[in-house]
Amino acid sequence: MAERELLVQYKSTGDVDVLGKLFSPYMSLLYGVCFKYLQDRDASQDAVMQIFEQLVKKLRVHEVENFKSWLYVFARNYCLMELRKNKGKTNVDIDEHTVESEAVLNVDDYVRWEESDFEKMELCLSRLPEVQAICIRLFYLEQMCYKDIHEKLNIDLNQVKSSIQNGKRNLKICMEKKNNGK
Repeated sequence: MAERELLVQYKSTGDVDVLGKLFSPYMSLLYGVCFKYLQDRDASQDAVMQIFEQLVKKLRVHEVENFKSWLYVFARNYCLMELRKNKGKTNVDIDEHTVESEAVLNVDDYVRWEESDFEKMELCLSRLPEVQAICIRLFYLEQMCYKDIHEKLNIDLNQVKSSIQNGKRNLKICMEKKNNGK
């Protein structure tokens, strides 16, 4: 059965077995995404299961066009929220060799966000044109698809896409200025 059909079937029935069929091909991908951000094997495995549990409710209410990309964004945001929530807590890995064997995932390429980065992002979001800021929040933080944003805000679908694209660019420019002390 095609992914789209599974999404429609799950949304209408709420059958967790259907959700399992939809989710299972992406478990290793999700683990990699979670490990990239969380840098901990156990926390990453737990995150994959927590994401599945959240999907039980989320997929019943959200209109998802491309499941793989929506799931990636959802997982990334979940991990970022976990990092923010666990900021200041220190975990010690008993087996140092475990981390070395998983260096293939390029964990070193990831830059951790500090609380000040989130504060800068909020400040920059507040400086965006209102529609851009709302669209950015709904798309990235609420994981809403274009269609849902279009319906919620009652604006043209192309305006939603444009607002997200321009808002993302403007947010990046503002964040870079803030990081350079301007």
